[in-house]
Amino acid sequence: MADSKTKQSKNKNSRTQESHMTWSKFGLHLIAMILLTALLLMLTVWGIQLYTHHGREVTVPDVKGIPTGSAIEKLKGLGLKGEVDDSVFLPSIPAGVIYDQSIVAGNPVKEGRVIYLTINSGSAPKLIMPDIADNSSQREATAKLRALGFKLGPVEYIHGERDWVYEVKARGRNVAYGDHIASDIPIVLVVGNGTYAEDDIDLVEVAPPDTVDWMSDEELATPKQEPTE
Repeated sequence: MADSKTKQSKNKNSRTQESHMTWSKFGLHLIAMILLTALLLMLTVWGIQLYTHHGREVTVPDVKGIPTGSAIEKLKGLGLKGEVDDSVFLPSIPAGVIYDQSIVAGNPVKEGRVIYLTINSGSAPKLIMPDIADNSSQREATAKLRALGFKLGPVEYIHGERDWVYEVKARGRNVAYGDHIASDIPIVLVVGNGTYAEDDIDLVEVAPPDTVDWMSDEELATPKQEPTE
């Protein structure tokens, strides 16, 4: 009888110890899970702050009017990035300087932000002459040229059908359909004035177009470099 009681007591103590061990393991696992969750949360917050540069802002400087290289270096020194994505042609400012920037100076931005820059190219873009010579009226030709961005000069009148465009000139020379011409070169339309000379019956002679490279005034002003041997 005593042996039976002793055995029961030992079994009870054993179950109690196992229960304590089970709860201890559960507690350790719970603590480990809490610590792991807290660590993951901290890493996530840190990663978001690193990605968004949380709390670090930079005031955008004014880089207009300075050379492109200097502008990019100035932005880089502040933790920003400068990228040229467009160009304009303005003869009033030097070539290669910044004309505009995508974010106005003085605005706060995150470190690492890209500032897109527009530079002054220094040379006028070249446009393609449409088919207007002996193929359109003065009104039609003027509308086409202006829509394409051409600069128009004074109209030159000759004997012929009124308001009919017989020739297109630039710098005193004929321009052919398809020629590439710098947009700052004035285009002269040779238009009929509605009268005919005595020797003109029903045909006005049109001079053949010249084959030239229509460069801008800036390109003509730049001396060509002789090739080195």
